[in-house]
Amino acid sequence: MKKLSRKKTGNIGVLGGTFDPPHKGHLHICRIAIRKFKLDKIIWAVTKKNPFKKNPYLDLKTRIELSKILTKKDKKIFVIYLDKKIKSSNTFNMLYYLKKKNLNKKIFFLMGADNLVKFHKWSNWKNIQKIAKIAVFARNGYSMKSINYSTLKKLDRNNWIYIPSKKVNISSSLIRKFW
Repeated sequence: MKKLSRKKTGNIGVLGGTFDPPHKGHLHICRIAIRKFKLDKIIWAVTKKNPFKKNPYLDLKTRIELSKILTKKDKKIFVIYLDKKIKSSNTFNMLYYLKKKNLNKKIFFLMGADNLVKFHKWSNWKNIQKIAKIAVFARNGYSMKSINYSTLKKLDRNNWIYIPSKKVNISSSLIRKFW
């Protein structure tokens, strides 16, 4: 079993979501982030439910287990579930909790460009940038639309970065269509 390092300094990435199901696209952006931001680790914060979507297809326990199986060979990726511990499933509260536990570390919040469409509806969304640098990864059909999206104009330009990486044409929704 992988153990989270207690190293005092360094960079960590956080990828939050329902992971319903987890897939190679999630791994792809994590591997890019590890190299680009020199991350010591990435935390996959699996959440019980996305407030903007229907109930997950898979139950929480299965999604956590599948995430652990998928990341097993990636020594820098750790799967956790924090909703109960922090009594919240929102991103700001999760990042705030992780920052308190990692005061000397720079945190990068990883997200797909598709999430920018509703980012302004997230709880405390403008303050996420105060805790973590937001790394937005290209997604099919969202890249240019998202990069020009008015939400980004309301964030400090120094607090987010757009990653125009090679897009992996896969998504949890696409996988569920074949189940």
